Amino acid sequence: MKPFEEIVKFITDAAGVEKLDAFKPSEAAEKRVAELLARQQSGTPRSKEKEELRLFVQLDHVMSLAKARARGRRRVSAA
Repeated sequence: MKPFEEIVKFITDAAGVEKLDAFKPSEAAEKRVAELLARQQSGTPRSKEKEELRLFVQLDHVMSLAKARARGRRRVSAA
């Protein structure tokens, strides 16, 4: 198992299906990401903002994988 997959597995195991499904970023986080995306689209992001957006995208990907893994487990256990 790759290190990235280990992290996804850990999050899935620790949080569980219900918590992962219920998780949503806060309004403040969503607003910040919208600001970062707007700056990127206008071509004016600072290097720290580029890094912040890149990190958010990576974390969002990890959460998406964890949610998909949890849903897959739910289907298997329901069958």
